[in-house]
Amino acid sequence: MGEIVRFPERAADRPVEAPEPLWRELVGRELHRERLDRGERLVDVAERAGVSMQYLSEVERGLKDPSSEMLQAIAGALDLGLRELATRAARPEALALAA
Repeated sequence: MGEIVRFPERAADRPVEAPEPLWRELVGRELHRERLDRGERLVDVAERAGVSMQYLSEVERGLKDPSSEMLQAIAGALDLGLRELATRAARPEALALAA
């Protein structure tokens, strides 16, 4: 018969780390923040980007992993370039807010 192998126990004083956020979640939060800062409605940005309101909502919530073409269209509807969007999503404050 086989031997029982026990998993090492987690030290009680060591906190459980939250998983690192996905890129789509970070980008979605930035798009959402920008839209709200501009005082724009979901439907207006979606129309300018040429996407459905449902799709834009799912992108903002980090549920969809949009193609680079879709990201460019959505960012462009908010007067953002892809490079600016990526820079904002990658900054340390964005990572801290996602945790």
